[in-house]
Amino acid sequence: MAINKILVANRGEIASRVIRTAREMDIATVALYSDADRDLPYVRAADESVRLPGTAPADTYLRADLVLAAARAIGADAVHPGYGFLSENEDFARACAADGIVFIGPSPAAIAAMGSKIEAKRIMSDAGVPVLAGMVIESEADEDPSRLAAAAVDIGLPVLVKAAFGGGGRGMRIVETTDELVEAVHSARREAASAFGNGTVFLEKFVRSPRHIEVQIFGDSHGTIVHLGERECSIQRRYQKVVEESPSTAVDAELRDKLGQAAVAAGKALSYEGAGTVEFVMAPDGAFYFLEVNTRLQVEHPVTELVTGTDLVRAQILVAAGEPLPPAVAQPVFTGHAIEVRLYAEDVAAGFIPVSGELTAFEIPDLPGIRVDGGFAPGSVVSTFYDPMLAKVIAYGADRDDARRRLARALDESVIGGVTTNRQLLIGILRDDEFRSGATDTGYLERHRPADLMASRAHPDRHPVHTLIAAVAGATRRRSAAPVLGGLPPSFRTVRSASQRISYSVGDDQYDVAYDLSRTGVSVTVGNREFPDVQVIGNDGTTLDAVIDGVRRTYRVAQSGAGVVVHSSLGVSELHECQRFTDPSELTEEGSLLAPMPGSVVRVEVGEGDRVSAGQAIVVLEAMKMEHTVRAAVDGEVAKLVSVGEQVDSGTVLAIIHDDHSGE
Repeated sequence: MAINKILVANRGEIASRVIRTAREMDIATVALYSDADRDLPYVRAADESVRLPGTAPADTYLRADLVLAAARAIGADAVHPGYGFLSENEDFARACAADGIVFIGPSPAAIAAMGSKIEAKRIMSDAGVPVLAGMVIESEADEDPSRLAAAAVDIGLPVLVKAAFGGGGRGMRIVETTDELVEAVHSARREAASAFGNGTVFLEKFVRSPRHIEVQIFGDSHGTIVHLGERECSIQRRYQKVVEESPSTAVDAELRDKLGQAAVAAGKALSYEGAGTVEFVMAPDGAFYFLEVNTRLQVEHPVTELVTGTDLVRAQILVAAGEPLPPAVAQPVFTGHAIEVRLYAEDVAAGFIPVSGELTAFEIPDLPGIRVDGGFAPGSVVSTFYDPMLAKVIAYGADRDDARRRLARALDESVIGGVTTNRQLLIGILRDDEFRSGATDTGYLERHRPADLMASRAHPDRHPVHTLIAAVAGATRRRSAAPVLGGLPPSFRTVRSASQRISYSVGDDQYDVAYDLSRTGVSVTVGNREFPDVQVIGNDGTTLDAVIDGVRRTYRVAQSGAGVVVHSSLGVSELHECQRFTDPSELTEEGSLLAPMPGSVVRVEVGEGDRVSAGQAIVVLEAMKMEHTVRAAVDGEVAKLVSVGEQVDSGTVLAIIHDDHSGE
């Protein structure tokens, strides 16, 4: 059958990715967009687009009825679900078939079989695929503490509490002792019910120092099922992947053959058609155990595409149209090495908290061997409603070290402004000795403090120099924007008196800058350090060509409100311009607990007037598909609280706790 028009039931980078291949195949495309996504690049890239009114996923991309109505109205004969949202929803796949619309993915039966991790483990065990033993917890009746403790001891501590329906790290907890078990199960069940509509979880043995290895499989309607090698996905935060690569440094030819055979056996047990991924946990001795089958395209599929020279989206479309697997997929040839990193809008130093805002700058250099699958552009707004991934940056090289170096350089030269990102952490990982050696188990980010990785190879002068640059660039921008005599030099005065002054904070440190600009240069003092002769060769407010301490460099400056990001060969500094005078209305009462990010209040664990202890959970926020618990900083009495359902901005007062010891 011919596919002539594809509706992409997704957003962001994966929507752009599908649209790109469809255009190359001369297939028309239709984008869907929520109100929060109306200006993202993928909407403009599609031939046509349809609005889904609202912002929350439950009101937009998860509304199967609206998606199908859009497909019918626009005349689409196929739907590509991407990943997430409706991609693994068997009811949606069946509804597409009932409407005569091709679902570009596996059969509803395969999706249903793998939708429950419990049923999936049974099927895989019957197919001869190695699995870990476990226990199912479906209801409150199964949460009896003695029963849970006995099961955990029987399985062997530590155990993993894991959502039976869903993934992405939500509804997942590691439990080291039986004392932690009841609360971990309660919490995981709540999160699973919120994220997936089903609170069923199960316990299984937690393998220490494991690697997360997955195998790409592909099947067609003609009975062919093949694997396209493995991907290493062990570096994770909050059980969500951060760095992925192919091939794995831990897999030799013999082990690759065993993994491939197990993955193909899994595919055959499902009569699998289309792209799928069989995920395994692998112990240090090379023993591996089935985790799950993702019945969709994976976020990290580009690394497989690069080492096999294939286009997996093209193969998905061909298979969905009833054609056999393309030769390159049916008989893959593996060459080189590929590494992918997920560039997130998040504050790593604050505990990987997702952030939102407008991207004032977003430039990733076009270097040899670098591929960027992005969902945003300069001026795009990162909202609080969806996953905070900005782009996937992928490098291909003749070997692993070649790919690693290329990727680190591309990230190093990227210019990103307006939102805090994990870019410096990714660079630190890629340049870390342990990563270079290939020792990447799932405990990597527990052994390495993110702050240490981000500070690796950082120049000690970067913050003083970058605050200097921020001050000079800011003066230029303000002068050029002045409504009167905008052409005058920055800081021009007919009678020169005191120096211009401004302060910036970087984390807990503050840098006070005093500067005098002339036509030939700048005299600057940062704290107690003097820069007597700064030569500014070029300065348009965003790019500065300057000589400082005898060294000429180019500096890129991106400002959004009080936030300023400065990029140069010294590294990156994320600065905050300090207010000279405090607005009394912005002062918060002592004892206030502030929202660390924008989000929705999903639970309030205490009531006004309650006595609480330091560390006790007070409010739980949900932002970008994850829960974040805000805890009491001191012992005291709760004097004020937000309500469940409130939407809050970063810095909103969630609660006020009157300290028991204040005034002593």
